[in-house]
Amino acid sequence: MNETIGTRVRPSADGMLDVEITHLEMRARLERPRLPVPAGPPLALIRAERPTLSFYRYLYDTVGGPWLWYERRIMDEDRLAAILQDPKVQVTVLYSGGVPAGFYELDARIAGSVELAYFGLMPEFIGRRLGPFLLDRAIEAAWTQQPERVWVHTCTLDHPKALALYQRAGFTPFRRDHIRIRDPRGMGLLK
Repeated sequence: MNETIGTRVRPSADGMLDVEITHLEMRARLERPRLPVPAGPPLALIRAERPTLSFYRYLYDTVGGPWLWYERRIMDEDRLAAILQDPKVQVTVLYSGGVPAGFYELDARIAGSVELAYFGLMPEFIGRRLGPFLLDRAIEAAWTQQPERVWVHTCTLDHPKALALYQRAGFTPFRRDHIRIRDPRGMGLLK
């Protein structure tokens, strides 16, 4: 059974959530073999060239819903479209047997840096060993841009194994922040 955010995090009496954000980075490309393609239905990684807002929102909302991703839900459509249409932003979708199974978003708009801005699997595909495979391919794609660093952040709202997955992949924590946010469920953004 997949653990969801609702079973792990409860808002305080004022409807706020305490969140710890861990920022991680790689300063050099790791020399290691590619992870093999997991067994099961055929997999395909396809870059979404200039994704439509509706397709992107489908990916973002479905992957991020269990983890309370809300930032892009409240973002103005023009601003979000500008990000997605920027040639320095890449959205790549993992398909399993022809069905979207997850995605990653790389953001290279800051010189010398590639951020793994979003990464995750559709809830039905969690637990099938696709996460390490998809992360491996995302890191590989980030380093093809020859940045000085690749970085990502995760938080206590994300999948409970996210931080360990990033560290196993070679990311090193460089900062932790503690913030309080309004519970997106209380704002009507999520169930």
